[in-house]
Amino acid sequence: MDASFAFIVFIIIVALVFDFLNGFHDSANSIATVVSTQVLKPHWAVLWAAFFNFVAFLFFDVHVATTIGTGLIDPTIIDPHVILAALISAIIWNILTWYYGIPSSSSHALIGGLLGAGISKADIYAVNVAGVSKVLISIVVSPMLGLVLGFFLMALVVRLFFKSTRYKANLVFRKLQLVSSALVSLGHGGNDAQKVMGIIAILLFSANMTGPEFHVPLWVVIVCNFVIALGTLFGGWRIIRTMGMKITKLKPVHGSCAEGAAAIALFLATHLGIPVSTTHTLTGAIVGVGSLQKVSAVRWGIARRIVWAWIITIPATMILSSGIWFLTRYITLVI
Repeated sequence: MDASFAFIVFIIIVALVFDFLNGFHDSANSIATVVSTQVLKPHWAVLWAAFFNFVAFLFFDVHVATTIGTGLIDPTIIDPHVILAALISAIIWNILTWYYGIPSSSSHALIGGLLGAGISKADIYAVNVAGVSKVLISIVVSPMLGLVLGFFLMALVVRLFFKSTRYKANLVFRKLQLVSSALVSLGHGGNDAQKVMGIIAILLFSANMTGPEFHVPLWVVIVCNFVIALGTLFGGWRIIRTMGMKITKLKPVHGSCAEGAAAIALFLATHLGIPVSTTHTLTGAIVGVGSLQKVSAVRWGIARRIVWAWIITIPATMILSSGIWFLTRYITLVI
């Protein structure tokens, strides 16, 4: 086997490891609320989420993959070393935040890694300012949109079910939460799996293995959705406890509204090709739903710790990937 081809295969395997960790790390996004409200037992919730993670490719075009592959860094400077450094830095960050139970963004870890390695190779001029600006704006907009939608959905539900008994409302929303959980899983698979699709597609394109124009091969689409679903199947239980039980106390009605709000925001972002964080969006929605009860219902100390993780993710992974890029280039030169 040719050495360069073997290196490409190795990087694709690393990309799929990141994809698996993304599903593992972000499984809380799909199942934390449905588990904490006791609508589904954990093992059934994981199977439910994994299935909808996998079938997401049937519902969404690959706009987000195109943004990741060509919209952040000048695609002409991307090579296997840049991709490898981005992936390794994102994997390290995911493992660290998983270990400490912090629901940070796998998406922004990958974006930060790509930016750090790209800038290390070709200076700041390699950055697509418009594409990066869109991502940075989404860091603020996606949780705020989730918060606002969660708040107003909850307010609408309170108004509609004002005369219903708590028992009747719980019966309705225990069923509705199955739907809202499925929609969040679809949104997660549709947006997050596409980030790895974009990475693999630009890797193959840079190696002249997919023709003269950038596109995402069908096998890449299917494999990435399958692997992220597999990661979700194994679940990230530390983060589930934070998302579903520590931010605010949830009931089926709250879980349905939070997931419904997050799903709307995710579907919109995926349609527009914006690689948003499912974690950010759902956390914002949970806070919005919880704050309608009363501001003290939200455990702001936990929420503040999560926000700090969001803020430092991109800078931290940029620094990590830059160091890894220089290290891999040095090793290559020595060998």
